[in-house]
Amino acid sequence: MRLFVGLGNPGAKYARNRHNVGFMAVDEIARRHGFSPWRRRFQGETSEGAIGTERVILLKPTTYMNDSGRSVQEAASFFKIAPGDVTVFHDELELPPGKVRVKIGGGIAGHNGLRSISAHIGNDYRRVRLGIGHPGVKELVHGHVLSDFAKADNDWVATLCEAVAEHAALVAKGTDATFANRVHLAMQAKGFLTKDENGKE
Repeated sequence: MRLFVGLGNPGAKYARNRHNVGFMAVDEIARRHGFSPWRRRFQGETSEGAIGTERVILLKPTTYMNDSGRSVQEAASFFKIAPGDVTVFHDELELPPGKVRVKIGGGIAGHNGLRSISAHIGNDYRRVRLGIGHPGVKELVHGHVLSDFAKADNDWVATLCEAVAEHAALVAKGTDATFANRVHLAMQAKGFLTKDENGKE
């Protein structure tokens, strides 16, 4: 069994914030793969289903971003899911908009949601880093992540979430590089990323 966690802040006020792209991604996974209706538990909302051959629990913590770890720990403990079977979908300032990278462990790069999760379950979980771009200077970061995506961003955000959902079975199986490459190709096909940005997947 796998636990897929989308990070964000609860409530309509935050729904379209850049910081909430993790919520958006797991919402699309639930929709595309016909998961159960969302229900409140583990200080969050959960939905259950199967992706390929893997049973997956989706979790959206409703503790607010900075306390996400409490919700993740509750769900992981209940289902006896090891950190290595937890995947966290989150916004990433250090990647260009629409770019995806996957890594296991490593630093948290100042992300308070990841800091909270690492404090509660350790650092050995998988992170799907969803690029939202950097505003350029540190002083603007807080406002950037807690602002809504611009209308001009809507198409690439939708395409990103759709590509993540379409290829989610690759994450569930642990074939991370293939997943990142497939998402990149899907973004490229719609004209959102150039080959120059690709580098080595």
